[in-house]
This record gives sequence, structure tokens and C-alpha cells, in this order.
Amino acid sequence: EQAVAVAGAVIGGILLFVLIGTTAYLLWKKFCCLRSYEKLTSPIKTTNASAFFQDQTNSEMQLKSTRSRSVPFIIPPTLHGRDWINLTNEEQVQEDSDPHMIPQSGPRSSFHSLAGAYVVGTINPGLYKIPEDKSETDFPDGNIGRLWFSVEYDQESERLLVSLIKVRKLQPPADSCSPFVKIYLLPDERSYLQSKTKRKTLNPQFDENFVFQVSSKMLLQRTLKFLVYHVDKQKKHHLLGQVIFPLKNEVLTDDNKLVIWRDLEKENLEPPSEYGDIQFSLSYNDYLGRLTVVVLRARGLKLQEENHAVGVYVKVSLMNHNKFIKSKKTAAVLGTPSPVYNETFSFKADQTELDTASLSLSVLQSIKGEKTLLLGRVVVGPFMYTRGKELEHWNEMISKPKELVKRWHALC
Repeated sequence: EQAVAVAGAVIGGILLFVLIGTTAYLLWKKFCCLRSYEKLTSPIKTTNASAFFQDQTNSEMQLKSTRSRSVPFIIPPTLHGRDWINLTNEEQVQEDSDPHMIPQSGPRSSFHSLAGAYVVGTINPGLYKIPEDKSETDFPDGNIGRLWFSVEYDQESERLLVSLIKVRKLQPPADSCSPFVKIYLLPDERSYLQSKTKRKTLNPQFDENFVFQVSSKMLLQRTLKFLVYHVDKQKKHHLLGQVIFPLKNEVLTDDNKLVIWRDLEKENLEPPSEYGDIQFSLSYNDYLGRLTVVVLRARGLKLQEENHAVGVYVKVSLMNHNKFIKSKKTAAVLGTPSPVYNETFSFKADQTELDTASLSLSVLQSIKGEKTLLLGRVVVGPFMYTRGKELEHWNEMISKPKELVKRWHALC
């Protein structure tokens, strides 16, 4: 029992000694912190408030300067080789002779006081101007008007979406003009969609949408036809011009909306000839020795069978004397006596051969791919079967090099 009492007394003494030592250490640490706080805050007692804020501002500027110097300044590769000006507080920026690099002048902000700052220049707005749309201003001589429209095809619903936007610079027979537009989807000429009539304007703004139902298989065989009319005071309609737009040369998808403009053309009011007519243009480039033929359209063709399986195409052949040189043909257009082609063909022809050369354009009909029938033919040139208009067309092509000369010709 005495041993246990002695051990308990020893342990209690040790714990008491540890507790006293810990308390003394904490009091000493607190006393040291109070002493250091008094040393740090003692200068404030002798400094006014404005000096304190000034020192704080200087400290912040020094910190920003240190940070800004840590970021490297990279000059673009296109501007390498220039003499850059290092700015300080007292230096002024010299004017640069380059019009695209205009240094700043006048009072500088705190950023310009940094030793690592350089004047790179300002943006020249002239380099970012949108090019002027010349379709609104560039009208050739003899122009009778210009039409803007857009085309889009919805594959899922098989609908052709046509937006009639505007017409500019109409040439009506009277002083006033009240225009409207009829839209056809050829070869169907029995039905059409019509816009609203715009009163007393030569520059109507329509912004109207039209829908044609057409399958994707037949889409590339179709052609849009716009007829622009003027309504006079007696409610009579006068045709001012037309636009023919084949769809076969365009990529029509849901996300591809084409905005197009075309100049109006005068419709040929003469009745078609016995076997029909064909319209094409000729041009000759004397520098390249190249003869170009653009097969545009035909009308009034006497088809042997009128159904959607009938295809009509044009075969273009270059002849020299009686010798066949080369021939090319258009794609077949189905089911219409008035097909539209707009296809271009080129032939090599030396200028010395033009006096003995000729072009033969044959309109052919294929029935279910089994047989081919000749619907009509026309020959232009100084040799072989040429008549008055055909010879005149050829001579006009030679007299106007590099210019497309367009004419209608009767088939025979």
C-alpha cells in the first residue's frame, strides 16, 4: 500500500510539472506575438492616412509591373523586321509612315509606363469592308430588268421551296408600272403560282415563298420559269420579260439555300416553225482557237410519242468540208416539247479552218432507249446547207470574237 501511494504521488507530480510547463510556454508565445505586432504597427502612428494610401498604390503598381513583365510579348510573323519603340514615362511615340500601323498619341495610361510595352498599331477598317454587291448597280446596256430568287429542296417532304425576293430596273411600256410574277415548274405549263401585284414601282420587293411538290427522281428534269408582267389601267397584262432556270446543274439540299439573280430575257413571240425551233449561242476565241456552242432550249417540237418516257436531246457535230471531226450531245430531257438544256460544248478549230467548217445541231428523240428519231436539224457556217440566218449567225460570231451571239433557228 505504501508503494502504491508513492507511485501515485510521483505520477501526479509529473503531470503537474508538465501542465505548469505547457502553460508557461503558451504565455511566452503570446507575449512574443504582442511584441512583434507593436513593432510592425508602430510606424502608422507617425504617418498620416494619405501617405499610407500612396504607399499602398505604389505597392500595387509594382506588383502589376512584376506580373506584366513575366508575360512574354510575341510579335506576329507578318510584322517581323519592324523597328519597335520601347516606351518609358518621358518618351513620345514617333509617327510611323505605314498607313496600317497608326501609333497612339496624346496622354498614355499606366500601361504605357511599363518598360516591356510596345505599340503594335491599330486596326485599319478599310481592310475589313464587305465587298460591294455589284448585282445591284452593274446593269449592262439593253438590260430590261433583273430578278432575284432563292431555291431550296426538302428531301424528306419532297418539296421545292422557291422564294421570290425582288426585281430591279424594269422597263415598262408606260410611265407607271404595277408588276407581278408567275412561276412555272416546267414541263408543266398548265399550272403556275402567282405573286402579289406591287403598285407603281419599277423596283418591286416581293419576299414571297412558293412550294412545288416534286419527287427527287424528277427534280433534275425540271426547270423553273419566271414571267414578269405589268398590269395597266385597263387591267391588261403585258409581259416584260422572263427567266429560265434549269435545276439539273444545281446541288439542292436541305442545308443549301441558293440565292440567285438573273437578267430578264424577252420572250420570242414569233410562232414556232413547222418542225420546231432551237436556240443556241456561238462564240469563237481566236487566241485559243476554240469554238464554243451553248445549247439553250428548243420549242414546238413534234414528238412522236408524248409521255414521260420520251427523252429529247441535241447532238452537236463539227464538220470540215464533208469530213466529220467530232460530236457531242446534251443530256436527255423527258416528256416535253419545249426542253431547256443550257449546256456548253467547246471544239478546237484553227482560224484558217473557219471558212470551210460548219456546225450541225440535230434534235433527236429516244423512246425507252430502244430507238432514236430525228425531229429536226439546223446547220450554221459557210459550208453545207446554210441559209440566210444561219450564215449571218456564223459571220456575226467571227466579227465579235469572245462574245456569245445568241439566236433562234428553225429546224428542218
